[in-house]
Amino acid sequence: MSVSGMPFDDFRALLRDLPGPDARALAAARERDAQLTKPPGALGRLEEIAFWLAAWTGRVPAVNRPLVAIFAGNHGVTRQGITPFPPTVTQQMVENFAAGGAAINQICVAYDLGLKVFDLALDYPTGDITEEPALSERDCAATMAFGMEAIAGGTDLLCIGEMGIGNTTIAAAINYALYGGTARDWVGPGTGSEGDMLERKIAAVERAVALHSDHLGDPLEIMRRLGGREIAAMAGAILAARVERIPVLIDGYVATAAGAILKAANPSALDHCLIGHVSGEPGHLRAIEMLGKTPLLALGMRLGEGTGAALAAGIVKAAAACHSGMATFSQAGVSNKH
Repeated sequence: MSVSGMPFDDFRALLRDLPGPDARALAAARERDAQLTKPPGALGRLEEIAFWLAAWTGRVPAVNRPLVAIFAGNHGVTRQGITPFPPTVTQQMVENFAAGGAAINQICVAYDLGLKVFDLALDYPTGDITEEPALSERDCAATMAFGMEAIAGGTDLLCIGEMGIGNTTIAAAINYALYGGTARDWVGPGTGSEGDMLERKIAAVERAVALHSDHLGDPLEIMRRLGGREIAAMAGAILAARVERIPVLIDGYVATAAGAILKAANPSALDHCLIGHVSGEPGHLRAIEMLGKTPLLALGMRLGEGTGAALAAGIVKAAAACHSGMATFSQAGVSNKH
């Protein structure tokens, strides 16, 4: 990506000129679906998922190279005593991913998904958002550009996830800044904040949004001031996938906040995305509703790591397989409706 003017300028230009769905591929998918050996609509949402795949890939629905991308970052706001775990856990979990010992590793094996983990300067936490911006514009833009490289090896279904101690506080601040209400509406326990710690978390979100209140009209400014490196990288990955017409599954509360930034910048920015699941984090369902989306799964999970998106990838793979592999009425010698 070329650099012109201010660091965010290239991203603003991309967001103004996003490719749309392939109407011809969508029509072909609908035509084939009408001929498959089932009553119309009998596969429910699986049919809509197949149409979504066709529209964004421009071909017969198929998932051959699914990829889970996890972005890991640390946050200065943890100094406010808002989480029971120290920031060192982020690095330890990255090492656990590499060793194959995390939940996401097992799900990727079970569903035959690729996995990439991106360590985003874990030794250098972002600024404490209650006192200063999380990132400079230059650093935020560079991290978005880095996130765009997640698709460089090739994929036809991208699952977006994250790891970062303190990042549900970040997600709550972003949602509060974008959608209003109260900080308490958006703050949940995350990794286990409760009692006085939960109250400190709520207070931190209130202070952060108040501190940056003069800059909340610009979604990219919200991201750099209240976000974090994994937020910026996930936003970059989602944007790159759109440019390359790659369907995306967004994971939980934190990943959804990254998507919300893009949608605030362009209302169509998440048309190539589905929400993999609604997490147990209290603000997630409301955030999904603000995006006008319906999650694929509701399992009460709140782990992060891309786990909900990865599980949803199994459903997407099944939708593609049904659409592409089922026989038509004429092929099977089955009578269609009169």
